[in-house]
Amino acid sequence: MEIVLRGGRILDPQRRIDRIGDLIIRNGVIHELVWEPHAVSPSSQTRVIDVTGKWVVPAWVDMHVHLREPGEEYKETIMTGTAAAVAGGFGAVACMPNTKPVNDCAAVTSFITRRAFEQGHCHVYPVAAISKGLKGEELAEFGELREAGAVAVSDDGRPVMNAALMRRALEYAKAFDLLVITHAEETALSQGGHMHEGVMSTRLGLQGIPAAAEAVMIARDVLLAELTGGRLHVAHVSTEASVWILREAKRRGIPVTCETAPHYFTLTDEFVEGFDTVYKVNPPLRTRRDVEAIKEALADGTIDVIATDHAPHSLLEKDTEFQDAANGMIGLESALPLVLNLIEEGVGDPLDILAKVTWNPSKILGIPFGSLRKGAPAHITIIDPNAEHVIDPETFQSKGRNCPFRGWSVKGRAVMTLVNGLVRYPFP
Repeated sequence: MEIVLRGGRILDPQRRIDRIGDLIIRNGVIHELVWEPHAVSPSSQTRVIDVTGKWVVPAWVDMHVHLREPGEEYKETIMTGTAAAVAGGFGAVACMPNTKPVNDCAAVTSFITRRAFEQGHCHVYPVAAISKGLKGEELAEFGELREAGAVAVSDDGRPVMNAALMRRALEYAKAFDLLVITHAEETALSQGGHMHEGVMSTRLGLQGIPAAAEAVMIARDVLLAELTGGRLHVAHVSTEASVWILREAKRRGIPVTCETAPHYFTLTDEFVEGFDTVYKVNPPLRTRRDVEAIKEALADGTIDVIATDHAPHSLLEKDTEFQDAANGMIGLESALPLVLNLIEEGVGDPLDILAKVTWNPSKILGIPFGSLRKGAPAHITIIDPNAEHVIDPETFQSKGRNCPFRGWSVKGRAVMTLVNGLVRYPFP
């Protein structure tokens, strides 16, 4: 089977390539890149796809999603979550362990990988728990989890409050070449909070979560990473202080990487003014100053990755009082135009910004994505950067409708996603 993607703008952040050309896929791998468009003479068996005016990029990788299966299939399943992923331009996702039961043993990890193989629209890489039951008391069996297919460990949704346990996690994970993803939150500071602590929380009468609740824990874990040499990745960075600590850590050569999410460089705590629970997320939406700090960190490379923290909920969890509502918002099908907007704003050039959703997360997770190199698996996203549309969650593949960008007019969308050389979106 041969596919020719003809006449597109080929962008490969790994090798800093940005040229017009044809990309040839043969038997599921990238066979050749031809820099003279239309020079290829296809056979009668070749499928030729005209991508003139489109971007041909490595399939996007989201290293932070919640697929809810097993246990909460009424919110999302591996089938619907991965359908949302390919519709949003993602060819791979890493799913967090706070399922029911928790992914803290080989049996659950194996279930996820098997279900993804049977029903998934894209590759799924499980992130297993650091501690058994996410209780922060006893480490999970990292060796078994690694053997079952886990690519990282995290207690995402809950911080590991015990510093000694976190130290052992970094040491233990290092032995199995596992990444440790930290949910940075000092609960003694955040407990009881519903939004960012500041002027807006005071005006609304809601108990706030100070920015220091995140930064304090990042500082602790950075020091533990320096002590142990274990690979640390900080999830959903949202504050100016966090960025400052991470920038200094990288300057010192500590093995730490980090991510942020589109809502942290797009929204502020002012959106909470109407008490709409769609804006309730953990960590909370921050101030305009924090948003600008996140953009600066994206620009200077302090923040390596953009992930969505896709967290679908049903009306049961969201259609309630703000104080009682669940944290989280969906993001797989709204992320692409928000990420491309960073290019429009001048935060970075296309290759720099695309690296944060392709090569960088692939490299950090150690998975075979993020490259258009000859011989690489043909995981490819085709983007129409000029497609103007209005975000409508009612058309999403995800079961979740808790999208804060409903009704936003945006530009740019995925028009095709290929995984292993097969067109997985648009759906057959």
